[in-house]
Amino acid sequence: MPGKVHPDDLVAHVFGRTGDADDSVLQGPATGEDAAVIDWPGGHLVVSSDPISLAASEVGTLGVHIACNDVAASGADPRWLTTVILLPSSAADDGDDTLETVTRDLDAAARSLGATIVGGHSEYVDALERPLVSLTAMGAAERVLETGGARPGDHVLLTKAAAIEGTAILAADFGEQLGVDEATRSSAETFLAEVSVVPDARILREYANAMHDPTEGGVTAGLLELAQASGVRLEVDRDAIPVRSETATLCRAAEVDPLRIFGSGALLATIPDDDLEACLDSLSAADIEAAVVGRVQALEGDAKRPSLVLDGETITDPVMDDLYPLWEGSDV
Repeated sequence: MPGKVHPDDLVAHVFGRTGDADDSVLQGPATGEDAAVIDWPGGHLVVSSDPISLAASEVGTLGVHIACNDVAASGADPRWLTTVILLPSSAADDGDDTLETVTRDLDAAARSLGATIVGGHSEYVDALERPLVSLTAMGAAERVLETGGARPGDHVLLTKAAAIEGTAILAADFGEQLGVDEATRSSAETFLAEVSVVPDARILREYANAMHDPTEGGVTAGLLELAQASGVRLEVDRDAIPVRSETATLCRAAEVDPLRIFGSGALLATIPDDDLEACLDSLSAADIEAAVVGRVQALEGDAKRPSLVLDGETITDPVMDDLYPLWEGSDV
């Protein structure tokens, strides 16, 4: 089954194999942490990499936003990008239309965030059926926010809604075969325009102890990763998590959990009690929807393992995205 490598395998085979030690690396590979932090003159350099494989008309735009989201969630403004563009060999025969589409969208998305593409690599690959783009985003921050910064007593906050990216994917890849009406599908596909959380992060970083953007596995996976990175228990009310009507309709038709499909477009943050009201007011003034969905609790008693408690269900194992079985069972 495709998806993220299990955290135990990362510990066993990845996290301890990072080359020479460097005291300037303040945050390296770790469970739940999506960005590295490097000490440099004038502050901190935040670096994150992400691959994405989609149709040419989407891969450039989404690739930029997904890579930059991890930098923003660490408290930095994304400023520089490198891009590795791998195209199917068949694209070499299309008059460079695929390359034109991908690079045009990379350029437009980077400009929309005030980021600059500073280098990369491009080539054609026989084994690919659709474009694969891998981006490294970098940004500068005075104060870095780690996924592992949540403190007992913090409120857990989610911007926008669950499954923004996943809803758009369901509409585009499965909506017609699921029998969902055209109006709902068309509305859901527009959700891709909301995938960036850079505006959300610029406000939340002034108040938050921790931030994390839920991607694969959705809000449930994002919450669990935040809990594990911080060594805490998160108690969350499912009914408090915003789910848009388009999301509910598509997920019901596909028989998937809206809290367990791709969640890019939302941002999780933990906010101290004294800052919660000001934080919500700042988000509202910027027309960014947000909801308080739970609370951070210390580990105590028999509960020694970091966990997510969702409506009384304790979750400690990695969460697989509900869309993968759909893709495997379809011709998409």
